[in-house]
Amino acid sequence: MKLDPDLRSLQEVRECIARAKAAADSIREWKQAEVDRVCKAMADAAAKASFDLARLAVEETGIGRVHYKVLKNLFGSEGTWESIQNEKTVGVIARDERKGIVEVATPAGVVACIIPTTNPTSTAMFKALIAVKGRNSIVVSPHPRARRCISETVEVMRRAIERAGGPPDLLMCLQNPTIESTGALMKHKDTALILATGGSGLVRAAYSSGKPAYGVGPGNTPVYVDRSADVAWAAQSVTSSQSFDNATLCCSEQGIVLDEPIAERFVAEMQKRGAYLCDAKETDLLAKHCNVRGHMNPDVVGTDPWRIAEAAGFRVPRHTTVLLAWQGGVGDGFPLAIEILAPVLSLHLVKGWRHGCEVCKETLHLDGLGHTMDIHARDEELLEEFFLQKPANRIVVNGPCSQGAVGYSTNLVPSFSLGCGPQAGNITSDNISARHLINVKRVAFVRRDWEETCRKGHERAAAMGAEAAPRGSGMPGDPALSGSSPAPSSSASAAVPTSNWKGNPPMSGPGGTRSVVTPPSSGGAPPRPMASSAARPAASPSIQPKVQAAQKVRPQAAVSAPPTFTRPGTPPSVARPASPVAAPSAVLARPANASPSNAPLNSPYVGGALSSGEIQSMMSGAGSGCPLGPCKGCPHHDVQSGACRA
Repeated sequence: MKLDPDLRSLQEVRECIARAKAAADSIREWKQAEVDRVCKAMADAAAKASFDLARLAVEETGIGRVHYKVLKNLFGSEGTWESIQNEKTVGVIARDERKGIVEVATPAGVVACIIPTTNPTSTAMFKALIAVKGRNSIVVSPHPRARRCISETVEVMRRAIERAGGPPDLLMCLQNPTIESTGALMKHKDTALILATGGSGLVRAAYSSGKPAYGVGPGNTPVYVDRSADVAWAAQSVTSSQSFDNATLCCSEQGIVLDEPIAERFVAEMQKRGAYLCDAKETDLLAKHCNVRGHMNPDVVGTDPWRIAEAAGFRVPRHTTVLLAWQGGVGDGFPLAIEILAPVLSLHLVKGWRHGCEVCKETLHLDGLGHTMDIHARDEELLEEFFLQKPANRIVVNGPCSQGAVGYSTNLVPSFSLGCGPQAGNITSDNISARHLINVKRVAFVRRDWEETCRKGHERAAAMGAEAAPRGSGMPGDPALSGSSPAPSSSASAAVPTSNWKGNPPMSGPGGTRSVVTPPSSGGAPPRPMASSAARPAASPSIQPKVQAAQKVRPQAAVSAPPTFTRPGTPPSVARPASPVAAPSAVLARPANASPSNAPLNSPYVGGALSSGEIQSMMSGAGSGCPLGPCKGCPHHDVQSGACRA
């Protein structure tokens, strides 16, 4: 039977996950050396195929430049492996003898990887390496526009795994990716983790899938060039960063914020390096082409500057490195201040670093919150202020931002997945790497000073008015210790029982007398006896049938603890456990004339028996929640309405 394309893609998801899960299970007991041998083979194979895969990516997607795609592939393969090769991801990965902590790494399982069209082959290499390093398998969902080059990249690394003695199904790639199949991949029951690189919509889908996810948000990277900067070097850094695969990395510069004293000099240095400064008419044409209804035009992504200019309606030299256009601010009315993954930069003139600081913040808040920013300055105090104030989780200083944020030109962790932190709705602000794709168990041994710490803690608690040796503490005098507490006797059962609610005094005493006992922690006066319950008026005839009816329908269970109390007029054989007091406000409804004269004025009265006035007051609004017990079967219970007719 021939399946429709959408059904075929869903079936492919199930088959790929099943194979990937079986492969991951087969290497679960591998040692670190076995894992590293396979990962090195993957990295070497990907590096050797870097040029062919780069050319295929540019031919298929039309994005970027082959030379820079090769650099990205080498960085995604050899660069990634170099950064993780010495990292422990199997078994015991850390010991702290002083603290008594042992950390043990276990694999996550099947990782669902979403690969974008901007950096397809290099991102696939990177994600495959960091996943297998932790003994995981991955299922790749490629961008449909980059399906072939991503699939070929996965195949190169699959063959390398097989040659190294591992199961090739550690890497799987969907051949018919659709929106539905990507959603099914993220939500599949055997998917353990999601590693999503793409737009904000994809990130939201990953986080709402119900699975743990690492999603990375969009970048709208500002660059501040201060009057203290090396202007020539700043211009060279920006030019090289924009030329790096035509600014397709999400951390590439988007807006240049220029301090007024060096603005003209910076633009001149950029022009020396092939930049083209648009006039007012060209700026308007460029804005209409690059910004479509407030969003980046996907047709300009990774495109050469001269092609973008021609598509917009004007011409520039073919050797142009970047298009520059002045903008008067950030937000509505300034269409080139948005994220544009192409060599197009907005220019902003500011008076001093404080003004520049505000423009950088506005740029970050416009679809770049938590991502990346760049600064060129030699003033140490100024740099410190920017580090403290900017809502960006990667700040590159005096260097190219594209290469810096991913860890190519800096010592940041090499990564093609840059977390933006809680500001952007991401779970982490880290550069994602192998350590994020393993589970770390922690084994904890008891502290050497625990007995002494425990003893001191109990002493402090006892000094505050609590028990000197509470049950189960193991301290001298602990009643639970063998032989430290006498066996219960018949006379002991006649002792004053205590409430199971620690905030109240004992409920009743022998012989029907009630007592109010001040808790030990209150520091109050010793308990005083109260009048006998016999002195209370007997329950009214209208109430007595209700009490008797409730007693008839409730089976009597033998209760040894907590202690019981006896209601007035109730035979001892039908004594019931005391009901716990729900809240002080519930018992404050007791009639004022029923309060004992010696009850504390600042606390609710709690006694072992209820007067007729108390019962009438409580039952007046009881309905189906009668305090005497369940109403089912009671002659006063209206079955249809649930009301009490007593």
